[in-house]
Amino acid sequence: MAKIYLFDWGDTLMVDFPHYQGPMCDWPEVSVVPGALETLCHLSDKAEIYIATNAEDSSVEEIQLAFARVGLAPFIKGYFCRENIGIAKGTPAYFKQIALALNAEPQSITMVGDSLDKDILPAIDAGLNAVWYRPEAVSSDNEKSRVIGALEELTQ
Repeated sequence: MAKIYLFDWGDTLMVDFPHYQGPMCDWPEVSVVPGALETLCHLSDKAEIYIATNAEDSSVEEIQLAFARVGLAPFIKGYFCRENIGIAKGTPAYFKQIALALNAEPQSITMVGDSLDKDILPAIDAGLNAVWYRPEAVSSDNEKSRVIGALEELTQ
């Protein structure tokens, strides 16, 4: 069990509806990904949970408001985005900056996300553990990270 979990936001914990623009906290509808509430509730007893997002439209406060709208905010200890990291997600430097901000060894952090290029590979290159969330296709040639089809698999 990892000491710290970083979760991607869009399509990992909350549904990223492509027809809405602007900050998610202002969208007419917001929704959690299946299993997100149960998984965060379970994991938060044993680990610290943070969000690592590349959202360009939202400030830290707006991201927090979106999570509050769906009841996930109580499980999240903090939020990392371009606004407070100063680096776009998708590079090892982004994840190294988070490890520094958390005063944590990279190997004690597990990144969970749905994008191989933006979440998984750069996190691994920065020394983090990674879990690739792929609800549409669980099989993968990627041997560097665990692959899951449902978020609840993180609690097993």
